[in-house]
Amino acid sequence: MQNIKLLDHLISDNTDPRKSARSLYWAGYRVARIAELLNENVNTIHSWKRRDRWDDSTPLERVNGVLEAQLIHLVIKPNKEGKDFKEIDLLSRQLERTARIEKYKNGGNETDLNPNIANRNLAPKQKPKTNLLTDAQIEKLNELFNEGLYEHQRIWYRAGINHRIRNINKSRQIGATMYFSHEGAIDAVNTGRDQIYLSASKAQAFQSRQYIVDFFHGIDMDLKGDVIHFPHNDARIRFLGTNSKTAQSYHGNVYLDEYFWIGRFLEFRKVVSAMASQKRWRQTYLSTPSSITHEAYKFWTGQLFNKGRRKEEQISIDVSHKALKNGAVCADGQWRQIVTIEDAERLGFDLFDINQLRLEYSPDEFSNLFLCQFIDDSASVFPLSSLQPCMVDSWDVWNDYKPFALRPLGDRPVWIGYDPSHTGDSAGCVVVAPPLVEGGKFRIIEKHQWTGMDFAAQAEAIRKMTERYNVTYIGIDATGLGEGVYQLVKQFYPAAVAFKYSIEIKQRLILKMQDVLRRQRLEFDAGWTDLAQAFMAIRKTLTASQRFVTYIADRNDEISHADIAWATMHAIYNEPLESLGGANINSGFMGVF
Repeated sequence: MQNIKLLDHLISDNTDPRKSARSLYWAGYRVARIAELLNENVNTIHSWKRRDRWDDSTPLERVNGVLEAQLIHLVIKPNKEGKDFKEIDLLSRQLERTARIEKYKNGGNETDLNPNIANRNLAPKQKPKTNLLTDAQIEKLNELFNEGLYEHQRIWYRAGINHRIRNINKSRQIGATMYFSHEGAIDAVNTGRDQIYLSASKAQAFQSRQYIVDFFHGIDMDLKGDVIHFPHNDARIRFLGTNSKTAQSYHGNVYLDEYFWIGRFLEFRKVVSAMASQKRWRQTYLSTPSSITHEAYKFWTGQLFNKGRRKEEQISIDVSHKALKNGAVCADGQWRQIVTIEDAERLGFDLFDINQLRLEYSPDEFSNLFLCQFIDDSASVFPLSSLQPCMVDSWDVWNDYKPFALRPLGDRPVWIGYDPSHTGDSAGCVVVAPPLVEGGKFRIIEKHQWTGMDFAAQAEAIRKMTERYNVTYIGIDATGLGEGVYQLVKQFYPAAVAFKYSIEIKQRLILKMQDVLRRQRLEFDAGWTDLAQAFMAIRKTLTASQRFVTYIADRNDEISHADIAWATMHAIYNEPLESLGGANINSGFMGVF
């Protein structure tokens, strides 16, 4: 019916026959039929078709033409009905839509076709939440955590559930730092409690962060942020050095790693206990042993608990391996445990060849590193008390050193020291930044302990250091196996200095190092406990003839970890023993900014 009414309108005497003919043609009528309806000559219709190029019109133009004709017909209709108004609204909206299509075709965008897109973009954009975990991911993390535990780590886990303070004297390399990193992360995810990781230096504390990041790779998540934040429960994991000013404002479960090596431990322990003073927070102390003269030794043995208490209130704690190998709650409320490498192996931790390790270290070194025995450094040339002032949080103190840059110190000069093992395939190498002013401090910015590398590979490693730094001196122990490294280094650094060891040379190296330490002119990262142990291993003895004093570090039959200490002395000896304390007395350095 509507088509008949439109047709009546098109063929009425009140409409333009040319426009009516075009509309009828676009509506599908044949030219002859159009001529008949409009009472026009067929040739006239053909002429209009050709001259107005009806066939060249686009589908959109044809639709618009028909819509326009029908809309005009309804608008001028005298007596409209309800359905007429509805159709007028529909046709108007269709014309609006075809207008948007036309605009889009002429270089517009998707908002021309759909205005809701523009409205959607008006709302403020929210950044996607990082570290957001799903329930499935949380379940998978707990599975990975439980499946990856060794039995000695399960003991630690159960102790953490039942006891608020854990104090662990542990062997090296039994997965303690990695385990407690994972434990804290799981606790944060499951309970929403904050976790705080503290260590002798921020660089060492960030090792825990790396363990956590690697752990989350198991669920294909790359954690973001120096402070790890989980949006699903607002838990945060922080990684701090021993700067009490930055640490004291936080609270949560606290993990203090390598605390037997932290300077001013008793002062810092007050900060640690304050951060976890509420009963819901957990305190965990773990470390390899250092010296019996260290402040933390009194904390470990319970002597600190007795300080200031009446005699009848004082306690006695058996800290022998026999008493603590299975873990025990002591009279001061702490759960203590000693875990040696042999204990870990007995409980299924089979990643070591203990017999080989005994060959690689002297009995004293093995006892300290793997059997949790403290060092009596009273006979050491470099006791721990002389080294602790040198142990700093390098990430906080060394503002000019960028360890991950292509040129970590820019063009500032550095010295390299190298020392090989006299009987094995181990070697030590350090990079030292000398002072720029008289009486300034030496900084050990890199250290390397190379095992299993032939002398050509070691020389190549030194060559790569010369590309990263402005090397102005290289000192090499060329005695024995070091001769091969020295000859190769000379090919790319002809000015390399060879040390041919003698009693006099050793004495001068030791005296120079003692002078530097006495003046507190040395700095290295507090997390490098192996470097401190290397210096502590050096002691005074007599030669075979009993006529002269010399210095050894049990290097005769074993691969000694003291190589990096001797390497440090080879580098620092570039400042003459007779110097008043200026490393670059005969040279200058200009920085251009």
